[in-house]
Amino acid sequence: MRTPQIATLLASVALLALTGCTSEPESDAEPTPVATTPTASPTTTGAADAAGVPPEPTGDKRVIYLATLNGIDPEIVNGNDDKAISRGRDQCAAMKDEKDPTKRVAQVEQRFIGPDHPNGFGPTKSALILATVQANICPTY
Repeated sequence: MRTPQIATLLASVALLALTGCTSEPESDAEPTPVATTPTASPTTTGAADAAGVPPEPTGDKRVIYLATLNGIDPEIVNGNDDKAISRGRDQCAAMKDEKDPTKRVAQVEQRFIGPDHPNGFGPTKSALILATVQANICPTY
């Protein structure tokens, strides 16, 4: 009984994410070249790319990512935006080679923890966190 509910919930989140993405390609197109043009850190960027770590979300993507996580549960971000973004980027790197959705959700449950949730936020919230990470930080994974 929970599997259909989770699948419906994930489908809803995916649709919302796609709806949000359709209005942003122009804003996403501008920050990306700016982030890759500095010559001070090409090796750092290359190493991160090789490890599967995507760049930090900027602008609207950052705002939407953090707002969505806060909407799922305020304790996920818990006032530390940079940590929530770092965990999302780490999740992207971890799931680059992991294609099993169940294992991806389990990774999120281990990675995203909080003071009142030291063992994660449970499979339902973790699935929502995963959808948020994928939609806003690494949509091609």
